Order: sequence, then structure tokens, then C-alpha cells
Amino acid sequence: MAAQSNLKNMLICLTAVCLVCSALLAGVNALTAEPIKKAADTALVASISEVLPQGGELSAEKKASLGDVEYTYYELCAGEETLAYAVRSSSIGFGGPLVLMVGVLADGTVYNTSVLSHSETPGLGAKCNTDEHFYSQFRQLPAKAPLALSKDGGSLDAITASTITSRAYVAAVNNAVELVKTIGGQSNE
Repeated sequence: MAAQSNLKNMLICLTAVCLVCSALLAGVNALTAEPIKKAADTALVASISEVLPQGGELSAEKKASLGDVEYTYYELCAGEETLAYAVRSSSIGFGGPLVLMVGVLADGTVYNTSVLSHSETPGLGAKCNTDEHFYSQFRQLPAKAPLALSKDGGSLDAITASTITSRAYVAAVNNAVELVKTIGGQSNE
């Protein structure tokens, strides 16, 4: 004889399915949390080494605020002298947050940039990570005044058909440069 379909049986069945699914999700989370953290740490170390010059000693993670936004940064030091900073900076692009690691020398020169994450449109804004002409403009770039795209009165070329993403990239770099000017070699732990 088949079980009779009633509210009590449906609630018991639904509760059992939810408990099993929750247990499976918790187990998968427990198994994958550590590998995901290791992969993120490896990507972070790689991006820091990409945006900073060779040599010196890298500090532990530090935090500083610019306006009401808190930034994470690392100092590259030789003895007591700070050579450069690696700043994790973000801005809102067309598809959402565009997160960069920006290397800034002590004199304010942008040494290099690296995209940590983005959710830009494939084939358009996503080129911020693959368009050599675009991201190479940010290597050894003196940042005496706020950087801007050529269509905004600056000297930087935008990614074709991706002005919003290009402006977000420039804004993230400008934020990092401004943070370095603000901390001025003083650690804010």
C-alpha cells in the first residue's frame, strides 16, 4: 500500500531532503575551503610580485583608509626605506567590481598593475585583463596628476567599446596612487 499524500508526509519528506542537501553542501564547503584559500593566496602573491620591482623585503598586510574606503596594501622596503607599495584597489565597472593590485613606487610612479578579479563583459570589458596595449600603458607611468582617458582630457587610451571599464580601471589606479600619497611612507596598521 502506497503512502498517503498529505501535508504531514510532504513536510517530513521536504525536511529530510533539505537536511541531506544541507549536509552535502556543508561537506563540500569543508573539503574545498582550504584549497580555495590556498589558490587565492597564491594568486595574491603572484599579483604582488608582478606589480612590484625585484628586491627588498615585503611587509605583512596593512590597512589604511582613504575617505570612507578601507584599502589593503603591502610595503616593499630596503632597510628603513620604503621602495614601493602594492595596493589592492577597486572601482565599479560595467559588470560590477573591478579589483586591481597596483604597484606604486615611493615617488608616486605607477610601476605596474594586475587584475585580481572582474565581472566585465567577455570580449569587451574583459579585455582589461588581456589587451596588452591597454594595460601596458600603466607600466612606469608617472602619476603627477590624476590619470585620465584621452576622451576625458588625459593621455590614456581606452579599451575599444569599453569606456566604462576603462574609466573604472583608471579610477582604481588613481585611488591607489592617492592612498600612497596619503600614507606617505607612514605605516597605518
